[in-house]
Amino acid sequence: MRTEEEMYALILNVAKNDPRIRGVILNGSRANPNAPKDSFQDFDIVYLVKELDPFIHDRNWIDLFGPRLMLQMPETMRYPTGNGRFNWLMLFQDGNRLDLSLAPLDQADQVVSDSQSIVLLDKDGFWPSVPPASDQDYWVTPPDALFYASCCNNFWWCLQNVAKGILRDELPYAMMMFHTVVRQELHDMLSWYIGAQQGFQVSSGKMGKYFKRFLPKDMYEAYANTYSDSCPAHIWQAVFAACDLFRQAAVVVAKHFDFSYSTLDDLNMTNYLKAMASLR
Repeated sequence: MRTEEEMYALILNVAKNDPRIRGVILNGSRANPNAPKDSFQDFDIVYLVKELDPFIHDRNWIDLFGPRLMLQMPETMRYPTGNGRFNWLMLFQDGNRLDLSLAPLDQADQVVSDSQSIVLLDKDGFWPSVPPASDQDYWVTPPDALFYASCCNNFWWCLQNVAKGILRDELPYAMMMFHTVVRQELHDMLSWYIGAQQGFQVSSGKMGKYFKRFLPKDMYEAYANTYSDSCPAHIWQAVFAACDLFRQAAVVVAKHFDFSYSTLDDLNMTNYLKAMASLR
């Protein structure tokens, strides 16, 4: 695998040797001083260019970055973003991944709007004073009373759908409801729990990837127990593990903000779920 230094040198040499490319920005986890460093991190790069069309029409130029295992071009797929850029997502044979976005000159300000941005090359002085990179834009945001109450209500409400899915032997429905709708509410509550413990000056990571770093060991072990295989009995165990963990975090968050936690919803739905589980 090419080293980080080799990849940066390649990325910059391509830009320096092409007069159409006027600047280079590093975004993402490699620009985050608090992110764990490893060889699996993507190189999230933006090239600021005079025109997009020449690069789009002759796509062989990306071969400069090395032999690929796979390529994705989101703007040519079913749901293009339509943000005026063009993206090449490249996985190379040596295991490195480069997510390369080309942006027109009139988006110079937008490509550094994220706090996780580092200027690697600026040929024309577009970015005279970019602050040091940080993950501040991704810190956990404190909830207001409505967001907190909505999270609690939706968590407990949607568990009835999970229960019905299990009892009907509708595995896809039960698992999707549990792992998309219900888990999102659990993730929000755990993020607020982490934020409350850390003064809301940390990021819990994309999709909760830093939960293990910030949650107490027993809570993270409890979180791991919210996953199961496809056995109905094991899904029920995961559901009740999620209930216990949600309750633990929600009570702490409520106390931190002086919010009201609906113990009645909790009690009613816990009893309901127990009754449904007894039918299996």
